[in-house]
Amino acid sequence: MVNKFIGRDEEILILEQLTNSRKPEFLVLYGRRRIGKTLLIRHFFEKKNVLFFNVTGAKDGTLEEQIKHFTKQIAHIFYNDAPLENKENWDDTLEMLTNVINKAPKNKRIILFFDELPWMVTRNSRLLQNLDYYWNQYWSNDERIKLIVCGSSASWIINKIINNKGGLHNRVTRTMHLRPFNLYYTKQYLLEQGIRFNDSQLLQIYMVVGGIPYYLSRINKGLSANQIIENLAFSQDCFLLKEFDNLFSALFEEQGHYIDILRIISQHHSGISQENLLSQLNKSLQGQGGIDKLNDLEAADFIISFKSHFHKRRGKFYKIIDEYTLFYFNWIEPIRQTLQERSLEKGNWQEMQNTPSWNNWLGYAFESVCYKHISQIRKKLSISPTAVANSWRYVPIRKSQELGTQIDLLFDRRDDSITLCEIKYSKEPYVINKTYAKNLINKKDIFIKRTRTKKQIFITMITVCGIKENLYSDDIITGVVTLDDLLKKE
Repeated sequence: MVNKFIGRDEEILILEQLTNSRKPEFLVLYGRRRIGKTLLIRHFFEKKNVLFFNVTGAKDGTLEEQIKHFTKQIAHIFYNDAPLENKENWDDTLEMLTNVINKAPKNKRIILFFDELPWMVTRNSRLLQNLDYYWNQYWSNDERIKLIVCGSSASWIINKIINNKGGLHNRVTRTMHLRPFNLYYTKQYLLEQGIRFNDSQLLQIYMVVGGIPYYLSRINKGLSANQIIENLAFSQDCFLLKEFDNLFSALFEEQGHYIDILRIISQHHSGISQENLLSQLNKSLQGQGGIDKLNDLEAADFIISFKSHFHKRRGKFYKIIDEYTLFYFNWIEPIRQTLQERSLEKGNWQEMQNTPSWNNWLGYAFESVCYKHISQIRKKLSISPTAVANSWRYVPIRKSQELGTQIDLLFDRRDDSITLCEIKYSKEPYVINKTYAKNLINKKDIFIKRTRTKKQIFITMITVCGIKENLYSDDIITGVVTLDDLLKKE
């Protein structure tokens, strides 16, 4: 059996502290679908000497159905499955739970795990108001009780629970944001399943499905990265085709709007400004409605927002950082109809990889991977955690003779220096030739001129296999980060 706790050391520590705490606890857990939230909580507490009450909201379930499932769990945990009467509202249902908690052994810790709480909160159900009342009136006075609420809709959890301005305000004692695995933990997870890839093949898998545990669990032993991707993404009615709609319908209402936003962002690999993005949406999303949905997507780890360094007044820019979403828009969606009707012809997937589009996509996907491994990059380059990581661009005015430029990643350091990072995907050591060396020098010159910085500028390369040393690399490059460095634990 795969070790369910790979890559979750910090989360396990929080759960241990919560369990052993001598005060009531209210933990809010969130993270995107398929990340392993439910598995983490259940696997941790089912082995503990506690009363573990766990109930899961039913997607699109009625109030009656939600209460029925809740009551059934009360019967299972506290009454050995003896039948109980279903109440008509949450007030009476939570009162029933409170009464049975009061009769439980005084030396027994009680874990209340409400999984997919957003689905339990049906329209006009008043579940949140009643949860607020019972927590404040009863449960927060009982040191045995550890309440954990969870949901895949990260924005709902943040807005309705963590940042709640009503009765739940400041009641949360701990929060936990479960994120995808990095490369190191992805490798460890697969090793636990007996799957061994070389680092290059591991990176290829990661650039398609990211560090999402459930997606990684779909990988079969004994296949190459190409074979795995072909099975998951390019066979008839394949998993990564069906998953897209399932993922967004589970996470968001009006999922079509969210998909439209992501599709636009996916077409701007160096990032798109908020102003430009909103202008391309329908009128109902060109104001706060669109901004709210962007915040939702960022909370769910699909995109990142950033302000171009030294140009923060120009507002936010957005990039997709979810590998699966980026892969879907580039490679699965364009042939979706074909994949629903039949698999790709044998050899077609291999042929698709021999196109300029594939090489371009590899570069963008590798860039996304690097953004998730900033701590590993810092460590290799001996850059302090106090240095600000960002990106930068200069777009000259129309009809100008000036050159524009884009800095993939930079570190603005406190030691009077700035490190500019160039990110390049290549299966061989990257060769800096005369033309590219001139391009790097131009980038540096434009950056200095436009930012008016007086700091020392260093140029580093982040590549898969390092760089080939030559006259140009010796003269220009001051540091190199490789895939080996990204694969470090931290």
